[in-house]
Amino acid sequence: MYPQMPRSVHFTAEHESFRATVKRFVDTELLPHVDAWDEAESFPRELYKRAAELGLLGLGFTEEYGGNGTTAGDLFYEIAMIEELSRTACGGLMASLFSHTIGAPPIVAGGSAALKARVLPEILSGQKIIALAVTEPSGGSDVANLCTRAVLDDSGAFYIVNGSKTFITSGMRADYLTVAVRTGGAGASGVSALLIEADTPGISRTPLKKMGWWCSDTAQIHFDNCRVPVANLLGQENRGFEIFMRNFNHERLALALQAYGFACVCLDEASDWARERITFGKHLVEHQVVRHKLVAMATQIEATRALLEDLAARLQQGQQPVAQICMLKNFATQTMQFCADHAVQILGGMGYMRGTKSERIYREVKVYMIGGGAEEVLNDLAARQLGWV
Repeated sequence: MYPQMPRSVHFTAEHESFRATVKRFVDTELLPHVDAWDEAESFPRELYKRAAELGLLGLGFTEEYGGNGTTAGDLFYEIAMIEELSRTACGGLMASLFSHTIGAPPIVAGGSAALKARVLPEILSGQKIIALAVTEPSGGSDVANLCTRAVLDDSGAFYIVNGSKTFITSGMRADYLTVAVRTGGAGASGVSALLIEADTPGISRTPLKKMGWWCSDTAQIHFDNCRVPVANLLGQENRGFEIFMRNFNHERLALALQAYGFACVCLDEASDWARERITFGKHLVEHQVVRHKLVAMATQIEATRALLEDLAARLQQGQQPVAQICMLKNFATQTMQFCADHAVQILGGMGYMRGTKSERIYREVKVYMIGGGAEEVLNDLAARQLGWV
């Protein structure tokens, strides 16, 4: 973080101790390799186990299934972790390494005791990888109208699943897929949630190339008469839409957190460059126009931080301010876009070169403005929540 930013009063000594653990992990095990991983469009699978050993994968999950019980329900541990991980300037690494944060909560919310006991410890220990599969080729944010269908077979013991999913983070390497399927009629009331093992016969996966998030594998997944045990149903049949919507609220908060963290990285890199670079006989920062750009970036960041911490505190008090989550996600990603653009401009030619953090963040801005619900969709959702529609 840029040095002028004071530490928030929300962080306790325990939060800071956890932050120090994450910082060491980032400095010693991620930063030396992250550029090479992004160019290679992959990262070692062993990294999941290492993150689990440090308690990162278990953050927010109960001890019963291998989570960090002391952190469950405390969002400021997550904020501290993402602030440190953002220093990698690599959204793809964060997206795939933590794909369980969107794939596993539906299991916690709706899985049977036996299913949770079998699956969650493997995921939270980093032995197995899980992906969330909701988006389809025919529509992204319009979850209520998804087409992938699951029909009970004659025995009533298996669902037969047919359809396709796309833009699935960790879709190529995932061992488990949390899948939104249609088991009933049209609309949200016909949607169910299924856990599908990724080696189920009939599943085929195709890797997708992207503008950013290079080291995050992203897949299109096709289901062709896949037999899935009824025991893998998460929650009640035709009630899965509610599970996915609750899941999206936290995903949007996490995306806003990352966007905020990356905006800070852009300011750090731009301010360092401005203090070092000499143009027309003086340091870049001595030019008023550059100083004003830095202040504008800092202002956006401070406003985003205030919104973020206020919302986190409200969530911890048991509130569910859906409209404010939507607004925060949009505002934070706009801040990321603003800061990435200004940073690349301040860095000039270097800002266009691979190897600068701002260049990678600039390429990754759009996935944050689209993923987890596009900006336009979230604005409309917020309007409905506020009673204007």
